[in-house]
Amino acid sequence: MNIYWQGLTMGLAYVAPIGLQNLFVINTALTQPRKRVYLTALIVIFFDISLGLACFLGVGALMQALPWLQKVVLAVGSLIVIWIGIGLLRAHDTMDTSTQVDVPILKVISTACVVTWFNPQALIDGTMMLGAFKATLPAGTDAFFIGGFASASILWFLGISTVISLFSAKFNDKVLLIINRVCGVVIVFYGFKLLWSFLSLMIPSFPALPF
Repeated sequence: MNIYWQGLTMGLAYVAPIGLQNLFVINTALTQPRKRVYLTALIVIFFDISLGLACFLGVGALMQALPWLQKVVLAVGSLIVIWIGIGLLRAHDTMDTSTQVDVPILKVISTACVVTWFNPQALIDGTMMLGAFKATLPAGTDAFFIGGFASASILWFLGISTVISLFSAKFNDKVLLIINRVCGVVIVFYGFKLLWSFLSLMIPSFPALPF
C-alpha cells in the first residue's frame, strides 16, 4: 500500500502544475457541454497514463541512446507549443450556450495527444522523475506504483473538470477572453523557451537562457 501511495503522490506532483493538458481541460470545461467535458477528460487521462507508462518503462533510455531524438522532439515540440499558444491568443470563444458547437471527436483526440505526447518538457520531466523512481522500487511492486500514478491522473482531471463545469456560470465572455490571453502568452513563452533550448543544443556558441 505504501508503494501505491507513493505512486499517487508522485502522480499528483507530476500532473498538478498548470501545463498544456490542464489548460486544454480547463478551456473545454468553460466552453463545452458537460458530457463533452468528461469525454475530453477521459481522453486526456488515457494519453497522460500512456505517457507515464512510456516514461516509466524507458523512453529516457531511448532518448539517451539516440541524442538526435531529443533534438527532434525539442524542435518539433517547441513549434507545436507556440502554435497552440497563438491559437489561444487568437481565440474568441464565448460563454453563449444557446449555440453549442460540437467539436469533432477526432479533433479532441488529436489535440489531447499533441498537448501530452508532443510536449517535450512532459517527456523529459516524466522520464527523469518516473524513470529514476523506478530504480528505487522493490522487486515486484511496479504495478502498485503505476496504479497509484494512474489514480492520480484520473482523480485530477475528473476533479478539475467537475469543479470548472460546476462554476462555469460564474464566468463571462470577458473572463474567458482574459483566461485565453493569459494562457496563450504563457504557452507561447514556454514554446520559445523550448525552441531556445533546441538552438542551444545545435549551436554551441548560442547563449544560454538567463533563467
